[in-house]
Amino acid sequence: MPVAYSQGFTPHPKISYASAAPTGVASEAEFLEIGLQAPVAPDQLRSALDAALSPGLDVLDAVIAAEGTSLAERIDASRWRLELPGVPPEVAGRAVADFLAAGEVLVERMTKQGRRSFDARGAVVTFAVTEESGAPSGGDGTPCAILDLVVRQVTPAVRPDDVLSGLRAVAGLEPPVPPRVTRLAQGSLTLQGEIVDPLDADRTDAPIGGR
Repeated sequence: MPVAYSQGFTPHPKISYASAAPTGVASEAEFLEIGLQAPVAPDQLRSALDAALSPGLDVLDAVIAAEGTSLAERIDASRWRLELPGVPPEVAGRAVADFLAAGEVLVERMTKQGRRSFDARGAVVTFAVTEESGAPSGGDGTPCAILDLVVRQVTPAVRPDDVLSGLRAVAGLEPPVPPRVTRLAQGSLTLQGEIVDPLDADRTDAPIGGR
């Protein structure tokens, strides 16, 4: 199933990622658009891609893209799970409360344009310590706060590490070991705060074609 290429002097494969996860985090919800030279059954494409990837990288679904909106236009928020080994849930809860109570939380990050300061609070939709918190991390009796975070897509993008920097800025929270961060979902955000799978509107049995 040959991949389609762009036109011009330097053709590139027609593959684009929508809001790829930052380096160093895990993800259970990554999406891409791929153009093909001929129609292919969705399940056949999914199986071929899955077989070509390294173990641990699993392709869960493939659909034909509907006309009218790009994949990127259907993604405006992400849900994240932040595990903080060594941080008691009550300590994390107070830090999250301080973060949410702040009208603005300025953090700094190095970008291609140099060091930039921006507000990490405004993009946060929901932020809470989960009921799973408190269970020992790794079975060694160490407390582990687990945070559920929903962040809107804004410019510049607010990443989980920016929110963690915000917790440090407003509450002095310093996890003793690096947090474990996993993206659980991304898609369109409803008024109720739920995230809708961006592929839901495209799920059919039609073959995948040139886009």
